[in-house]
Amino acid sequence: MAFPRSSGVLLHPTSFPSPYGIGDLGHEAYKFIDFLAAGRQSLWQILPLGTPGHGNSPYLAYSAMAGNPLLISPEQLVKVSLLTQADLEDLPDFPLDCVDFDQAEAFKLPLLKKAFEQFQSKGLDQSSSFTRFCKQESDWLDDYALFMALKAEHDGAPWVDWEESLQSRQADAIVAAKARLKKAIAYQQFLQFEFFRQWGLLKAYANKHGIQIIGDIPIYVAHDSADVWGNPEKFCLNPKTGQPAIMAGVPPDYFSETGQLWGNPVYNWEELEKAEFHWWVRRFEVLLELVDIIRIDHFRGLQAYWAVPEGEETAMNGSWVEAPGADLLSTVREKLGKLPIIAEDLGIITPEVNALREQFNFPGMKILQFAFDSGPGNPYLPFNYDGRNWVVYSGTHDNNTTAGWFGNRDEGAQAHVANYLGQVGNDGIHWDLLRLASSSVASQAIFPAQDLLGLGEDARMNTPGLAEGNWGWRYRTYSFDESVSDRLRQVTEYYGRAPQN
Repeated sequence: MAFPRSSGVLLHPTSFPSPYGIGDLGHEAYKFIDFLAAGRQSLWQILPLGTPGHGNSPYLAYSAMAGNPLLISPEQLVKVSLLTQADLEDLPDFPLDCVDFDQAEAFKLPLLKKAFEQFQSKGLDQSSSFTRFCKQESDWLDDYALFMALKAEHDGAPWVDWEESLQSRQADAIVAAKARLKKAIAYQQFLQFEFFRQWGLLKAYANKHGIQIIGDIPIYVAHDSADVWGNPEKFCLNPKTGQPAIMAGVPPDYFSETGQLWGNPVYNWEELEKAEFHWWVRRFEVLLELVDIIRIDHFRGLQAYWAVPEGEETAMNGSWVEAPGADLLSTVREKLGKLPIIAEDLGIITPEVNALREQFNFPGMKILQFAFDSGPGNPYLPFNYDGRNWVVYSGTHDNNTTAGWFGNRDEGAQAHVANYLGQVGNDGIHWDLLRLASSSVASQAIFPAQDLLGLGEDARMNTPGLAEGNWGWRYRTYSFDESVSDRLRQVTEYYGRAPQN
């Protein structure tokens, strides 16, 4: 579907300021919504909300549908009398500009467990709201809660290292595990109930202020996840080891000379089709409980995916395999109605991928940082946009910040950008690209939060191919002040992207 002319900001909730080591759904999240409204923005784009596994990547979560418990706000737990203000005293000395994930987890998990004890002692685990939530979400929550309880019992080991009876989900072993881990399972259900409750309040506040949330749906799920453990037939796995028999990734591209070997198992599309894509339909349905618009990460994989055989150490020796994307999306549309979807169509894009996107009228993406390294035919240059059905970004979470990107260009490359713009203004290259994005014909323009602040390379969110040191950037509480919202409002109004109501 096409979207009205608008703009917004890309910022993951972990990047909010917070005294608890990691951004959460407390008052700073509401302040950010207020900032967006003051700047006359209409969109807030986030990364996947799941519990990240190895490397803290939200794109490698333990569930495609569960939320990250570390985003639960202790302040909100005080408001519902599951914690006291005294529980939030004696805070560790957390870093201000980044997340120390291990330190944040070590502090917050005992708080969450204490809140759960209160939840049970007050009898709230028997409440109609909790019972209803567990029933409504049981098709994914039951597997997830058991998976996380078993994972904790096995000291965090991946499911392929559990005893064979649990790996293969033998009925007797599952029944015994559910009995043995009853309280641990209930704890995981509580965490999801509270996450969905807090997120629901924040989303309602955003929507009330005219802000729609764009949520990310990674095309693949992590191998060490409740999804793969609970539904092995839906993935291409080695039947002897449970490891991915065919791994996902992309061939060599802008980001990597050897491609990107993600390691996720690819889908067994034949089995998914037999079940009328029920797992995918449910995945979209659950995400639409949390967000208003869905960005499909690696959309091209729904038309054809890069398949790398087991045992390869890079993504170079893969091959393209067609996927039934049209049938999948038609089924989702039939079940759920109109699809508020943005297609991340970056990388090696073929006419077939474009045709799939156009068949469903999904907007694609244009990245301004990609626009200046070739001639006037570059498709990312705004005068080459063929129509309005695009979302234009200065950069994404996988790019350097705009200030960092420009600073890393040699003098000639910087001059090339300056010549296109006319000059690099006194406000900095980041505002030049924000104005260029805003002035384009693209229906939507999205700006990474770091670019609003003119931050350099040290504020980069992710470097593809780098396993450690990503996803941790945070801003300080005073960063998005009135001067930033005023400047953003002026640009938004000048280029006709402000809400019309």
